[in-house]
Amino acid sequence: MKIFCIGRGKTGTTSLEESLKELGFKVGNQRKGELLIRDYHKNNFQPIIELAKTADAFQDIPFSYPNTYKHLDKAYPNSKFILSIRNSADEWYNSVIRFHSQIFGRGKKPSVEQLKKSKWVWEGCIYETMQNLYNTPADDPYNKEILINHYISYNQKIIDYFKDRPNDLLVINLKDENSYLDFSKFLNKKPKRSSFPHLNRS
Repeated sequence: MKIFCIGRGKTGTTSLEESLKELGFKVGNQRKGELLIRDYHKNNFQPIIELAKTADAFQDIPFSYPNTYKHLDKAYPNSKFILSIRNSADEWYNSVIRFHSQIFGRGKKPSVEQLKKSKWVWEGCIYETMQNLYNTPADDPYNKEILINHYISYNQKIIDYFKDRPNDLLVINLKDENSYLDFSKFLNKKPKRSSFPHLNRS
Protein backbone atom coordinates (compact mmCIF):
# COMPACT_ATOMS: atom_id res chain seq x y z
CA MET A 1 0.00 0.00 0.00
CA LYS A 2 1.16 3.50 -0.88
CA ILE A 3 -0.14 6.77 0.56
CA PHE A 4 -0.45 9.74 -1.77
CA CYS A 5 -1.25 13.20 -0.40
CA ILE A 6 -2.78 14.87 -3.44
CA GLY A 7 -4.04 18.16 -2.01
CA ARG A 8 -2.68 21.27 -3.68
CA GLY A 9 0.17 23.18 -2.07
CA LYS A 10 -0.82 25.44 0.84
CA THR A 11 -3.44 23.01 2.12
CA GLY A 12 -1.31 21.60 4.94
CA THR A 13 0.94 19.25 2.98
CA THR A 14 3.99 19.90 5.18
CA SER A 15 1.96 19.12 8.29
CA LEU A 16 0.75 15.92 6.64
CA GLU A 17 4.34 14.97 5.82
CA GLU A 18 5.42 15.38 9.44
CA SER A 19 2.38 13.46 10.69
CA LEU A 20 3.07 10.57 8.32
CA LYS A 21 6.62 10.35 9.62
CA GLU A 22 5.33 10.34 13.19
CA LEU A 23 3.15 7.35 12.35
CA GLY A 24 6.17 5.45 11.06
CA PHE A 25 5.83 5.91 7.31
CA LYS A 26 8.82 6.61 5.08
CA VAL A 27 8.04 9.79 3.14
CA GLY A 28 9.48 10.30 -0.34
CA ASN A 29 12.11 12.90 -1.21
CA GLN A 30 10.27 16.06 -2.24
CA ARG A 31 13.11 17.54 -4.32
CA LYS A 32 13.30 14.39 -6.42
CA GLY A 33 9.60 14.86 -7.10
CA GLU A 34 10.06 18.50 -8.05
CA LEU A 35 12.72 17.52 -10.57
CA LEU A 36 10.04 15.57 -12.46
CA ILE A 37 7.94 18.66 -13.22
CA ARG A 38 8.97 18.72 -16.89
CA ASP A 39 8.17 15.02 -17.25
CA TYR A 40 4.72 15.77 -15.86
CA HIS A 41 4.15 18.58 -18.35
CA LYS A 42 5.11 16.19 -21.16
CA ASN A 43 2.48 13.73 -19.87
CA ASN A 44 5.28 11.32 -19.02
CA PHE A 45 4.10 9.77 -15.76
CA GLN A 46 6.47 6.79 -15.72
CA PRO A 47 9.27 8.60 -13.80
CA ILE A 48 6.68 9.60 -11.16
CA ILE A 49 5.50 5.99 -10.89
CA GLU A 50 9.12 4.86 -10.53
CA LEU A 51 9.77 7.46 -7.81
CA ALA A 52 6.79 6.08 -5.89
CA LYS A 53 8.70 2.81 -5.44
CA THR A 54 11.19 4.54 -3.15
CA ALA A 55 9.00 5.22 -0.08
CA ASP A 56 5.66 4.58 1.61
CA ALA A 57 4.09 8.02 1.28
CA PHE A 58 4.39 11.07 -0.97
CA GLN A 59 3.11 14.63 -0.91
CA ASP A 60 3.31 17.88 -2.84
CA ILE A 61 4.74 18.22 -6.37
CA PRO A 62 4.11 16.38 -8.71
CA PHE A 63 1.76 14.17 -6.69
CA SER A 64 -0.54 17.15 -6.15
CA TYR A 65 -0.85 17.93 -9.86
CA PRO A 66 -3.93 17.18 -11.99
CA ASN A 67 -4.34 13.60 -13.24
CA THR A 68 -1.25 12.26 -11.47
CA TYR A 69 -3.50 10.45 -9.02
CA LYS A 70 -5.14 8.49 -11.86
CA HIS A 71 -1.83 7.04 -13.01
CA LEU A 72 -0.75 6.25 -9.45
CA ASP A 73 -4.08 4.58 -8.76
CA LYS A 74 -3.57 2.24 -11.71
CA ALA A 75 0.09 1.57 -10.91
CA TYR A 76 -0.46 0.99 -7.19
CA PRO A 77 -3.84 -0.65 -6.54
CA ASN A 78 -5.25 -0.49 -3.00
CA SER A 79 -3.35 2.68 -2.18
CA LYS A 80 -4.68 5.44 0.05
CA PHE A 81 -5.23 8.97 -1.26
CA ILE A 82 -5.54 12.04 0.96
CA LEU A 83 -7.03 15.23 -0.47
CA SER A 84 -6.29 18.13 1.86
CA ILE A 85 -8.39 21.25 1.38
CA ARG A 86 -8.82 24.74 2.84
CA ASN A 87 -11.95 26.38 4.26
CA SER A 88 -12.51 28.08 0.89
CA ALA A 89 -10.90 28.62 -2.49
CA ASP A 90 -10.28 32.26 -1.55
CA GLU A 91 -8.38 31.20 1.56
CA TRP A 92 -6.23 28.87 -0.54
CA TYR A 93 -5.54 31.59 -3.13
CA ASN A 94 -4.56 34.13 -0.47
CA SER A 95 -2.23 31.61 1.15
CA VAL A 96 -0.51 30.94 -2.20
CA ILE A 97 -0.02 34.69 -2.73
CA ARG A 98 1.43 35.16 0.78
CA PHE A 99 3.79 32.23 0.38
CA HIS A 100 5.02 33.25 -3.07
CA SER A 101 5.41 36.83 -1.90
CA GLN A 102 7.75 35.67 0.86
CA ILE A 103 9.75 33.27 -1.29
CA PHE A 104 9.87 34.98 -4.68
CA GLY A 105 8.64 38.57 -4.29
CA ARG A 106 10.49 40.09 -1.35
CA GLY A 107 7.27 40.54 0.57
CA LYS A 108 5.04 41.53 -2.36
CA LYS A 109 3.18 39.55 -5.01
CA PRO A 110 5.98 38.46 -7.39
CA SER A 111 6.33 40.10 -10.77
CA VAL A 112 6.74 38.11 -13.96
CA GLU A 113 10.41 39.11 -14.02
CA GLN A 114 10.96 37.87 -10.47
CA LEU A 115 9.35 34.54 -11.29
CA LYS A 116 11.45 34.13 -14.43
CA LYS A 117 14.63 34.83 -12.46
CA SER A 118 13.78 32.64 -9.49
CA LYS A 119 16.12 29.68 -9.10
CA TRP A 120 13.59 27.35 -7.40
CA VAL A 121 14.48 23.89 -8.81
CA TRP A 122 15.90 25.60 -11.93
CA GLU A 123 15.90 29.21 -13.11
CA GLY A 124 12.45 30.22 -14.30
CA CYS A 125 10.87 26.94 -13.15
CA ILE A 126 8.15 28.59 -11.07
CA TYR A 127 7.03 30.81 -13.97
CA GLU A 128 7.15 27.91 -16.44
CA THR A 129 5.21 25.71 -14.02
CA MET A 130 2.47 28.26 -13.36
CA GLN A 131 2.02 28.83 -17.07
CA ASN A 132 1.70 25.12 -17.80
CA LEU A 133 -0.37 24.30 -14.74
CA TYR A 134 -2.86 27.16 -14.70
CA ASN A 135 -2.65 28.48 -18.28
CA THR A 136 -2.76 32.04 -16.96
CA PRO A 137 -2.00 35.06 -19.18
CA ALA A 138 1.74 35.57 -19.69
CA ASP A 139 1.58 38.93 -17.90
CA ASP A 140 -0.81 37.82 -15.14
CA PRO A 141 0.43 34.53 -13.62
CA TYR A 142 -1.65 35.02 -10.44
CA ASN A 143 -4.96 35.69 -12.15
CA LYS A 144 -7.37 35.12 -9.27
CA GLU A 145 -10.35 33.85 -11.24
CA ILE A 146 -8.27 31.28 -13.12
CA LEU A 147 -6.44 29.98 -10.04
CA ILE A 148 -9.60 29.71 -7.96
CA ASN A 149 -11.46 27.89 -10.74
CA HIS A 150 -8.49 25.53 -11.04
CA TYR A 151 -8.53 24.76 -7.31
CA ILE A 152 -12.26 24.08 -7.25
CA SER A 153 -12.17 21.95 -10.40
CA TYR A 154 -9.13 19.99 -9.25
CA ASN A 155 -10.73 19.02 -5.94
CA GLN A 156 -14.08 18.16 -7.49
CA LYS A 157 -12.55 15.91 -10.14
CA ILE A 158 -10.77 13.90 -7.46
CA ILE A 159 -13.94 13.58 -5.39
CA ASP A 160 -15.85 12.44 -8.48
CA TYR A 161 -13.13 9.95 -9.43
CA PHE A 162 -13.27 8.24 -6.02
CA LYS A 163 -17.00 8.70 -5.40
CA ASP A 164 -17.68 4.95 -5.23
CA ARG A 165 -14.53 4.16 -3.24
CA PRO A 166 -14.85 5.81 0.20
CA ASN A 167 -12.13 3.59 1.70
CA ASP A 168 -9.53 4.87 -0.78
CA LEU A 169 -9.95 8.65 -0.45
CA LEU A 170 -9.91 10.89 2.62
CA VAL A 171 -10.95 14.50 2.07
CA ILE A 172 -9.59 16.45 4.99
CA ASN A 173 -9.37 20.03 6.26
CA LEU A 174 -6.51 20.05 8.76
CA LYS A 175 -8.18 22.85 10.70
CA ASP A 176 -11.24 20.73 11.52
CA GLU A 177 -11.42 19.55 15.11
CA ASN A 178 -11.36 15.81 14.42
CA SER A 179 -9.20 15.88 11.30
CA TYR A 180 -6.14 14.24 12.84
CA LEU A 181 -8.18 11.41 14.33
CA ASP A 182 -9.87 10.87 10.96
CA PHE A 183 -6.43 10.82 9.34
CA SER A 184 -4.96 8.21 11.71
CA LYS A 185 -8.09 6.05 11.50
CA PHE A 186 -7.99 6.18 7.68
CA LEU A 187 -4.45 4.78 7.82
CA ASN A 188 -5.29 2.23 10.51
CA LYS A 189 -2.75 3.77 12.89
CA LYS A 190 -2.94 4.65 16.56
CA PRO A 191 -2.92 8.48 16.84
CA LYS A 192 0.24 10.11 18.18
CA ARG A 193 -1.42 13.42 19.02
CA SER A 194 -4.83 15.08 19.13
CA SER A 195 -4.35 17.51 16.23
CA PHE A 196 -2.04 18.20 13.32
CA PRO A 197 1.15 20.22 13.86
CA HIS A 198 0.88 23.62 12.17
CA LEU A 199 3.97 23.83 9.98
CA ASN A 200 5.16 26.00 7.09
CA ARG A 201 2.77 28.85 7.86
CA SER A 202 2.65 31.63 5.26
